[in-house]
Amino acid sequence: MIDVLIVGAGPNGLMLACELALGGVQPVVLERHTAPTGEPRANGLVGQVVRLLDRRGLYTRLSGDDNPPVPQPSFVFGAFPLDLTMLADNPHYVLGVPQAQFEAGLAARAAELGVDVRRGHEVVDLHQGSDGVEVLLADGTRLTSRFLVGADGGHSAVRRLAGIDFPGVTDDRSVSRTATVTVPESFRDPETGGLLVPGYGVVPPFQHTRTTRGLIAWAPFPGRPAILTTTEWPSAPVGDQAPMSLAELRASVARVLGADLVVGAPDGPGLLRRLNGSNTRVAARYRDGRVLLLGDAAHVHPAMGGPGLNLGLQDAVNLGWKLAATVRGWAPQGLLDTYETERRPVAERVVMSTKAQAALISPGDDITGLRELFAELLRRPEVTGHIAALMSGADVRYPADPADPLAGHCAPDVVVLGDRGPVRLAELTHTARPLLLDSTGTYTEVAAPWRDRVDMVTGTLQGTAATALLVRPDCFIAWSAGDAGTLRAALTHHFGHPR
Repeated sequence: MIDVLIVGAGPNGLMLACELALGGVQPVVLERHTAPTGEPRANGLVGQVVRLLDRRGLYTRLSGDDNPPVPQPSFVFGAFPLDLTMLADNPHYVLGVPQAQFEAGLAARAAELGVDVRRGHEVVDLHQGSDGVEVLLADGTRLTSRFLVGADGGHSAVRRLAGIDFPGVTDDRSVSRTATVTVPESFRDPETGGLLVPGYGVVPPFQHTRTTRGLIAWAPFPGRPAILTTTEWPSAPVGDQAPMSLAELRASVARVLGADLVVGAPDGPGLLRRLNGSNTRVAARYRDGRVLLLGDAAHVHPAMGGPGLNLGLQDAVNLGWKLAATVRGWAPQGLLDTYETERRPVAERVVMSTKAQAALISPGDDITGLRELFAELLRRPEVTGHIAALMSGADVRYPADPADPLAGHCAPDVVVLGDRGPVRLAELTHTARPLLLDSTGTYTEVAAPWRDRVDMVTGTLQGTAATALLVRPDCFIAWSAGDAGTLRAALTHHFGHPR
C-alpha cells in the first residue's frame, strides 16, 4: 500500500511531495498531463513564501542568488502603489521566477528526494475505507494508499469524487485580457520603464493603473516578453466563442485609457487569454477522513496581488510534517486536524483581501472618492505596514498558548553563534525537522527524549530576545523560553510522546 498518494504535480503537489520525503515518507504523485503544460501562469512568488523557500535551500537554486532574500521597496494593493521603504520592518518579499521555471525546480528537487512522479495518470473514481483510499485511474489501474491528497486545482476531481462542497461566489461582471506583447520604442518611457501613451501619459511598470473605465497593468520582465493586461466591467457579457486577439486587447486599452497603444506579438509562442469573471470559493472542509485538499483544490480567489502560490505552498508545508508524523506513527492525537484549523482562516483572510482590492479597482466616481480617502490612509506607515503584513502573510498567527507571546508566529531570521560560527536559521531548516534553539544549554537536556525527531542546536541567539525557541518544521514557533514543564508540554503537544 502506498503511504500518501498526491493527485496533481503542480507547485503545491510537488512542494508537498518534497516535504513528505523530508519527513521520511515516500509519496506517489499522479498527474493527468503527460508533460508540464508550459502555459504562462504566475509571473513569480510574493510574500513570506520566499523566506520559506530560503529555509528549504530552494531560494538560491531558483534565483541564482547566493545571498538571502531581501524585502522589496514597493508593491501594489488595489491599484495603489505601496511605499514599503517607510516601514522599519518590511515583510514583503518577491521572487521573480515564472511558474514554469519554479515547477521545474521543484520537480528536480522532488527527483533528488526520490519522489515517484507518474505522468499521464488521471483519477476517475475513488473509494474510501477505514484504513485507506482506493483510486481508479482512466486506464483501469487501481491504486490504494493510506492517505490521498487532492492538489489538482480549482476543478479538483478529488474534491468532487470525495463529495466535498465548494461554496462561494462567481462574479461574472468583469473581463480580463492578458497577452505577451511588443510595443514600439516610441511608446516606452525611458525614465520609468513604463508605457508612454500619447493622449494619456505614463502607465508605470509592475503596477495596476486604474481609471474610471477599467484597469491596466504593464509588466516588462527582463529577458522575456512583456505582459499587458486590462480589466473592464462591460455592460453586456463578452462571449468566449471567438479566440482572444491582439486587436481585441488594443481596443480594450483604448477604452480603459481613452488613448491608443500600438501592440505587436513577440517572437515565438505567446500568451493570449481572456477571462470572464472570477471565482471566490473555499471548500466546505479540507479533510474528509483520509482524503485531504491542498492549494486551489481547497480555495480559489482572484489573482489580485498574486497571493495564490504564497497561500498554497504554505498549505503544503503546514500539511507535510503533520501528515508525515501521522504516517510514521508519532503524531499526537488531532495533529492532522490542525491543518484545517490553522490554514482555513488564512485562506479566508486572503479572500477578504482580494474582495477588498476588487472593490477598490471597480469603475465609477463613487469608487474614485473612496480611493482618494484610501490614498490618504496609505501615507501613514502603520496603515501601509498593516496592508503589507496582510499581503505577505506576515500577520499569520496560529492558535497557541496566549501566555507565550512568540508561539504561533513565524520564526524570525535568527542567527546562532556556536562552535561552527554564525549559522542562519535558514541553514538549519533544510531538513524540515523540528528544531530546538537553546542559548542556555539546559533546555536540550529537557528535550533529550525527543531527540529522534527534534534537532537541537546550542549557541547564542541573535535576532530574537528569547533565550530558546522550539521551531516547527514549517518554521512557526511552537514554544519560546519558559520553564522545563512548558517545554515538555509543547514537545508533547506538537510532536507526540517520546518513544
